[in-house]
Amino acid sequence: MLARARTFAIDGVEPRQVWVEVDIRSGLPAFSIVGLGDTAVRESRERIRAAILNSGFRFPDGRITANLAPASLRKAGPGFDAALALALLAASGQLSADRLGCFAVFGELSLGGELRDSPGALAVAEGARRFGVPRLIVPPSRAREASLVDGVEVAPADGLACAAAIISGERAPAPVPRPAANGPAAGVGAAGAGIDLADVRGHAIPLLALQIAAAGGHNLLMQGAPGTGKTMLARRLATILPQLTRAEALEVTRIHSIAGLHADGLMTARPFRAPHHTISPAGLAGGGSPPRPGEASLAHHGILFLDELSEFQRSSLDALRQPLEDGHVTIVRGQRALRFPTGFQLVAATNPCPCGFAGVDDRCGCAESDLRRHQRRLSGPLLDRIDLLVDVRRPSAQELRAPPQTSSARARELVEEARERQRRRLRGTAAGRNGELDAGLVRRTVRLDADAEEQLSRAYACGLLSPRGRHRTLRVARTIADLAGRERVSRDDVMLALSLRHRADPGREAAA
Repeated sequence: MLARARTFAIDGVEPRQVWVEVDIRSGLPAFSIVGLGDTAVRESRERIRAAILNSGFRFPDGRITANLAPASLRKAGPGFDAALALALLAASGQLSADRLGCFAVFGELSLGGELRDSPGALAVAEGARRFGVPRLIVPPSRAREASLVDGVEVAPADGLACAAAIISGERAPAPVPRPAANGPAAGVGAAGAGIDLADVRGHAIPLLALQIAAAGGHNLLMQGAPGTGKTMLARRLATILPQLTRAEALEVTRIHSIAGLHADGLMTARPFRAPHHTISPAGLAGGGSPPRPGEASLAHHGILFLDELSEFQRSSLDALRQPLEDGHVTIVRGQRALRFPTGFQLVAATNPCPCGFAGVDDRCGCAESDLRRHQRRLSGPLLDRIDLLVDVRRPSAQELRAPPQTSSARARELVEEARERQRRRLRGTAAGRNGELDAGLVRRTVRLDADAEEQLSRAYACGLLSPRGRHRTLRVARTIADLAGRERVSRDDVMLALSLRHRADPGREAAA
C-alpha cells in the first residue's frame, strides 16, 4: 500500500527533484499531505479526489498520507496534482507502481480529471534529464516546450485517465511536433513586428550610440524633449542585436515559462521588457512570496527599457544597481537564498525637466529649483553604471525629408562583425562582450595608443570620471574600435566614448 512517483519543484529558476510518497492504511477515512507545501498544495486534496472519481477510478478508503520529499524544500503551486493522483492510484493497486517509477509527472488537475497548463515545463524537463528520468508526462499545451530538452521522451496527456493509460502501456503517447530550428529575426517578435532603423530620420549621434550599445552590450540613456523619438529608437535597438544562441534561447525560454508567459516552443527573439514606471522594487528586480523572477530576469539576454526614468520610484531604480553590476540578483527569504539571472541590457529614456522642454528654444517654464529636483530623482549610482548618455534632439525639416542613414540589416552586420572580434579576443574568459569586461580584462584587452592614453588621463585628472566611469569609458572605446575594425584604441575612440558619457545640463541650457 505504498507507492512513489517523481515530479519536480521549481526553486527560483532551477528544478528540484521531488518524490511523491503515498501510503494507505486501514482506519477512518482521511487524506493528509505533508512536506512543506503551500496553500495550493494543501488544496490539491479536493481536486485529486474529484479528478480520480470523474476519471472512472475508485478513490481508496482508509487513512491516506502523502509526503513530498525532501521535506525541507518548500513546494508551491498546483503542479504536483498529477503526480499525487497517480501515486495514489498506484498505492491502491489501480496502476502499476513499477511502471510509474519510469516516468516523471508534472501538471495541475481539474475537477473533471483534465491535465491543465502548468508553467515551468522546460525547467522540469531539464530536471528529468539531469536526474536520469527517461520519460516525462506533461499537459499537451506544454509538450512542445518540454521537448526542447534532448534525452527525455515527452508524453503529452490530456487527462488523468490518459496519463494512467500511457504509464500502463495501454496507450501510446501522441507524437510531439518538434519546434522550428530557425525563428524570426532577433528582436522582431519582442519589440514589435516590422520595425526597422530605416524608419529613423536624422538622429545621427543616437543611431551611432545604438550601434555601439548593441555591439558591446552597453547600457544606454537617452534624454530629450517629448516626441523627439527616444522610445522609437529604443525599440529599434532590439532589431540590430545578434540572434540568440541555442543555449541563450533555452535559458530565456525557461525563465519566461516559469513566469507563465510562454508555452509554445523555443523563444528565438531577444526579450524586450518595458515595465510601467509605477512598478515596485520586487516587480522590477524580483521577489514576492514565493520569490518570482522580476522584469530584470525576464529581460535576461535582452533589453530592459525604462521609459520616463525620472518617474520611477527611487527604491525601484536602486534595486537595479547590484543586478546591473553582477548579472544576477539574490533574493533571501528566511533560510532560503534564490538566485535569478539578470544579464540584461538597460536602455532608459527621460525628459530633461518636469515640462520636458529644457534647452528647446524658450519653451521651458520650469524654475531652476524644479530642474534640480528633477535631476535628483535620477539615482546617481545608477547613472554611473550607464555607459552611454545621449541627447536626442528634434530633427530638422531637411533631415525628415532625407533618405534613411542605415537599416537594421546593415547595422546588424556591423554589430555581428564587432561581436565576432570580441569573441576571438575574449575566448577562454568569463566575458563574452566588451560590456562584461572586468578591471583585469580591461587591462589585458584594451590597448591605447599614446594620444588616447594622454586624453583619458587628462579627463580623469579634471574630475570628469570616477574610477568606475574611467573603466566604463575604456570598455566603450574598445567597442568603438571594434566597430571600426581596429585592434588598438585611438584618441578619437576615447574622445567619442567620453562625449557619449556626459549629457547636457538642462539647468545651464535653460538659463543660457
